[in-house]
Amino acid sequence: MTPQKELFNWLESNKNGLVDSLADIIRIKALNPESGGQGELEKAEYIEDLLGDGFKRYDAKDDRVESGIRPNIVSKIQGENEKTIWIVTHLDVVPEGDLKLWENPPFEPVIKDGRIYGRGSEDNGQSVISSLFAFKAIREIKDIFPTNYGFGVAFVADEEVGSKFGIQYLLQKDIFHEGDLVIVPDAGNPRGDRIEIAEKSILWFKFTVEGKQSHASTPENNASRAAMQFLVELDKKLHNTFSSRNSLFNPAYSTFEPTKREKNVDNVNTVPGLDESYMDCRVLPEYNTEDVISLVEEVATNRPVKVDIIQNESSPPTPEDSEVVRLLSKSVEVVKGFKPSVYGIGGNTCAAFFRKSGFNTAVWSTVDGVAHQPNEYAVINNMIEDSKVFSILPYIK
Repeated sequence: MTPQKELFNWLESNKNGLVDSLADIIRIKALNPESGGQGELEKAEYIEDLLGDGFKRYDAKDDRVESGIRPNIVSKIQGENEKTIWIVTHLDVVPEGDLKLWENPPFEPVIKDGRIYGRGSEDNGQSVISSLFAFKAIREIKDIFPTNYGFGVAFVADEEVGSKFGIQYLLQKDIFHEGDLVIVPDAGNPRGDRIEIAEKSILWFKFTVEGKQSHASTPENNASRAAMQFLVELDKKLHNTFSSRNSLFNPAYSTFEPTKREKNVDNVNTVPGLDESYMDCRVLPEYNTEDVISLVEEVATNRPVKVDIIQNESSPPTPEDSEVVRLLSKSVEVVKGFKPSVYGIGGNTCAAFFRKSGFNTAVWSTVDGVAHQPNEYAVINNMIEDSKVFSILPYIK
């Protein structure tokens, strides 16, 4: 027998265990306190029971939840190589949204037509369970078939609202070491034939314009007009200045989108004295976000515009020929029969924090892309096949 055959047989024989475990964690409403929840402790304790012995928990303090903590679980199998391959998934989920759009209660799993429906099933429950069972499979055979690389799993808190109590907290501990390889299965496509190696930088701005509230028949310093004039000029300058294209991404260019606008006056015939609006910028990694900020501040100069930066996240891309991409690509090819391509995304995953910390990180999973949607689901076969991909990673040379 080979390690691959042993691993795949074990995973196939435990298919019901994967399905039942995903159904169980869907029932646990692991919402962030920002969303009115009590965090991830109950789900973390369930994961601990599945793991058995040999894990370590890192609790970040958070007085906003009853337990006072946000748990992060880490477990590792030592390999012959000093390097460790880490699979990092998150325990928290987003709120259910409009309940009228759900066919079934969002936190009551429904198994139908080869899928498991429920909030958090795809994001990130599928990958939590597929990585956990890959870990269990490796542990089952490691005494007979030692791994080339170390293999670690991390189940983290707080990913949906910034990762302060999750990945950012763990990166301050002595867990991940130089040369370690990281895989974050928190994005993907239905075929599983694409590996994400780069993310656009994210810049969110808030613009506050003060004018004078007055009757619309005798207008003075209309804050909305000043805001609109500013936004139109800024939009044009941003697109003209940062106009490069990069075929790794779709869309292949930086985006600068005016989005949210706060409510101002209640009636049509009043000129607003205050306008508060926002812009979401997704910037290609070849640009420095400080240059974008400088241009925004330059356009705002000598205008009644206050500029606030409410998010600024950027990370370097992972090289296409890096070790983590090579190993993951080979594992996918072994299980699925094709070699995946690489791409970049405009969103952000916790891979960005690893990349900023110097770890080559790849983002990959096989998903239909229904995260955060009503009637979210995970495809059972994807969960099993992804688990196989993860299980053979530490055996590849």
